Amino acid sequence: MDFELTDSQRRLVEAFRAFGEETFTSAHVHQWRRDQGLPDEVAKGFVDLYFGLEDLHDGVQGSSFSLGSQALIIEELSRCAGATLPFQNDLFNLAIMNEFAAEGEFAAVIDEYRSTGRLAFALAISEPEAGSDSLNMQTYTRTVDGRLILNGSKTFVNNGEYAPYIMVAAIDRDEEEPGKYPPMTFWFVPRDLKGITAYPINKIGQSMLPFAQLVFENVELSPEYRMKGRQAGFRQLFRLLEFGRTFTCASSLGMARAAMEDAVAHARARKAFGVQIGRFQQVEQMLVDMEVSICNMRSMLYRAARSVDQGLDDERLSVALMKRYVPNAATEVASDAMQILGGMGYTEHARVSQLWQDCRGNQIAEGTDQIMVHIAAPLILDKY
Repeated sequence: MDFELTDSQRRLVEAFRAFGEETFTSAHVHQWRRDQGLPDEVAKGFVDLYFGLEDLHDGVQGSSFSLGSQALIIEELSRCAGATLPFQNDLFNLAIMNEFAAEGEFAAVIDEYRSTGRLAFALAISEPEAGSDSLNMQTYTRTVDGRLILNGSKTFVNNGEYAPYIMVAAIDRDEEEPGKYPPMTFWFVPRDLKGITAYPINKIGQSMLPFAQLVFENVELSPEYRMKGRQAGFRQLFRLLEFGRTFTCASSLGMARAAMEDAVAHARARKAFGVQIGRFQQVEQMLVDMEVSICNMRSMLYRAARSVDQGLDDERLSVALMKRYVPNAATEVASDAMQILGGMGYTEHARVSQLWQDCRGNQIAEGTDQIMVHIAAPLILDKY
């Protein structure tokens, strides 16, 4: 299958490569990892570039770029930075809001994003007892004595401590109509309402994404907080999760390429017994296997993104297979890069050690490796 980039996509990659290589120097990335986020000028620089390349926009349904083009952007910036970046979360959050919000609600958020470079909201879907099992969501709204109340807990909410609003998915327990799926809806909730508490989550990687657990205890909601766009509940959400999985895999591919670059540079420069270690047969085999993995990762990512963009019949299977393979392969590439660098690769200051941690997290994010088997296997049985 031909995954050749269009002229517009090549220009898009070149523009973000220039931005990424200028912005994400080794010293900057090291500092921003410690700071657990990007400075305002970097966030604004990304947004200005993203919306400024109007002649390259190829998106549909209100998006500036197609999913395939967005994946290329995330891949290239992740390669330049050698890290998981907040931008993939921004694009995923906007995709969710674009589907569930009314046109005016979405336009207001986009205007704020373009003006400041920061999203005005954090997205709260995953729960301690309902991570990959979204249908087990326990956070709910209910009318009690004439008051609309929100109760529950959300976890791994990116920017959940700091965003002024929380876009919360909750089960509507006032809905009596039985159905195949629980009646889920989204609420755009001010972060400072009484009864909302945030607890930071300390992770071993992906340090530029500050995650938090949010607890909602009898939070009184106004009906106007309910998002007024198309509300197809879990059916709508499940398709949108494919966007998040594509962004996660794009980031994994970019980081695997960064690990490969570091491994090759070291294999050329490092000598042992008077010979470049890149000439040792075992190191050669590792580099070859790493390159095979990167080629396969790229093929699966581009195929899945194209299936989603074109609404092909194999869309869901392609995304599940991609998510099953790509993050795991990226983790293995980063691990092999650490091995090639030897003891140096196992230090905190080596980029490959940070890359391994970030790639490993992507095997859990947006649905674990094992959940992808649960999704893909029935589709394969139907296919054949």
